[in-house]
Amino acid sequence: MTKNYIFHNAKELLEHCHNHKMSIWEVMLNYELQLSKKSKKEVLKMLGDRLKVIFDSIDAAVKNPEMSPSGMVGKSTPLLAKAVRDFKKWDKKLLLNEAATRAMLGAVATGENNARMGVILAFPTAGAAGVLPGVIFGAKHKLKLKEEQMLEMMLTASAIGVIIANTATLSGAAGGCQAEVGSATAMAAAALTEVRGYSPETSLHASSLALKNMIGLACDPIGGLVEVPCIKRNGIGAVFSMAASDMACMGVESFVPFDEVVRAMREVGDMMNPKIRETALGGLAVTPTGQRVAEKMGLLNIGTNPCSK
Repeated sequence: MTKNYIFHNAKELLEHCHNHKMSIWEVMLNYELQLSKKSKKEVLKMLGDRLKVIFDSIDAAVKNPEMSPSGMVGKSTPLLAKAVRDFKKWDKKLLLNEAATRAMLGAVATGENNARMGVILAFPTAGAAGVLPGVIFGAKHKLKLKEEQMLEMMLTASAIGVIIANTATLSGAAGGCQAEVGSATAMAAAALTEVRGYSPETSLHASSLALKNMIGLACDPIGGLVEVPCIKRNGIGAVFSMAASDMACMGVESFVPFDEVVRAMREVGDMMNPKIRETALGGLAVTPTGQRVAEKMGLLNIGTNPCSK
């Protein structure tokens, strides 16, 4: 009889982990094999190609920083890269460690490369594309991760993404930024926890801790562009993922189970005013600064989301 690896929520995922004596990433790999009908070699090659996109995207922004066409972003990557290069000097000034600083760099560089029309990996969306790459970039040096371990992180993160997509949404237009950067922090927290050798249960606690911190986060992009505040949110979201993972690794548990956290996120998203769901009609998008940008772009008082056109 063929084994079944399909899951829709965390409860079913954990049952597979226990029944098959597998980690989250192993269940997710078999889930993908079952659905796609591809070979293990094909799936791992696909992930390897996407991992290369992650690092190429970060590298492109670090080596050749430039402003986005809107002129809003492009200056942060060089500043973070300088801190990483000279971390012995910065270590005395900063409270966060080198791994966290690298994570911020990876996340912000990904976003700034996207803003200038560079190639990125949407994981799970373009607006939240920097969180997992940032965490991988930050953890690689600290944990001396091999390529296979980073591929495992992508699989673990994907499993969390599957649960959120099935139960709630990954769309900022449907659920606010809690559904984008929030989901990405939950995905990255689980991936980081499991690659450090912790159990599926501990990894899901990390996801819960991360996502609970993001519930209610508005999606309010200035000018409707995935730039401000999105990119720096990714940078801080990457650090949130690390903090949630550290807490879980120390034994801190989420009082509310992951499936319930995801349902709560969905319900909050349903209650959100459309003005703070990617329409650029509320929040930071309508501050005086946001309005000046919109006016410069010819979008002031249009009343629609320019990204949806």
